[in-house]
Amino acid sequence: MQLTIERSALLKSLGHIQSVVERRTTIPILSNVRLDARDGALGLNATDMDLEIMETVGGDIAAAGATTVPAHTLYDIVRKLPDGAQVSLSVDGEAHHMALRSGRSRFSLACLPVEEFPAMSAGDYTHTFTIAAADLRGMIDRTRFAISTEETRYYLNGIHLHATTSEGVPVLRAVATDGHRLARCEVPLPEGAAGMPGIIVPRKTVAELRKLVDETGMDVTVSLSESKIRFAFDDLVLVSKLIDGTFPDYERVIPTANDKVLEVDSETLGKAVDRVSAISTEKSRAVKVSLEKGQITLSANSPDAGSAVEEIEANFDATPLEIGFNSRYLLDILGQVEGDAVRLVMADASAPTVIRDVADGSAIYVLMPMRV
Repeated sequence: MQLTIERSALLKSLGHIQSVVERRTTIPILSNVRLDARDGALGLNATDMDLEIMETVGGDIAAAGATTVPAHTLYDIVRKLPDGAQVSLSVDGEAHHMALRSGRSRFSLACLPVEEFPAMSAGDYTHTFTIAAADLRGMIDRTRFAISTEETRYYLNGIHLHATTSEGVPVLRAVATDGHRLARCEVPLPEGAAGMPGIIVPRKTVAELRKLVDETGMDVTVSLSESKIRFAFDDLVLVSKLIDGTFPDYERVIPTANDKVLEVDSETLGKAVDRVSAISTEKSRAVKVSLEKGQITLSANSPDAGSAVEEIEANFDATPLEIGFNSRYLLDILGQVEGDAVRLVMADASAPTVIRDVADGSAIYVLMPMRV
């Protein structure tokens, strides 16, 4: 194998590839990136056996061939080369080492046999559809903060995607919950997604996908099989195993009978909660919200730090109410509100609160209150 490639093009692809590779693994080949040079392009491939990424980048291929080298080491070397450098990669006949040359720099990287590199079996993709990159970014951003990190409830460790209807209109819906808060977002159902099974996309896949779609304006082609999901766009393919579990019936926790409506400027509320929460204890992060006609009083108390109170104007015309929230959870939700106003619909101090962006009906959030 022998090729020459521009440093910035190689660095961009290696940046995508290396973040999938686990830094600690007991299987040496999983620390490596597979390099496959042929037909005027270099193919890069990495996997952790649950998630696989493949990308193609153009290069000057003098001799076709394939090898595998340590992904993080190669990334660090290329990252430290000067801008505009040309990078030459070549493998000797024995294929035990790959030589990397750039300017006056010389490196030799240990190789492992290509035959040892695992391939994730694709299976038959039963549903394929395309979704705009902006829609996919929006669905991820509005839900991923609520993904659970509790490993025992593994079926909550991802985003639940499924086709359903909302007010008679077919939609693709994304839902995430950790038991304390729930986030639900939907977009019009893409053509080809009707009848797709309900799936759970793992947390790591969601994080990698979000970084990748940030760099594209193209539509993303999504393919589903019983156990895997495949995302393809630009010169890149991401394949992931799905979480093998049943997502809970989330509709049951979205209250429909709440009757106390609060509307307030979302930025004003967010900044006030952030200020008051500076005094709350690190463990509970509790902020008390006292509602009365025309205003909200936010307060927090800490035995060590003291107390904080702030009043802000709001549109509230129901009977007075005191309710407590985890300030971090509330701020996570307010961070997704793009409009000027946010609507909180409550019943009492112990019932879940429904939160919506007044200007955008595609997302709904549910937050469990806490005792303060």
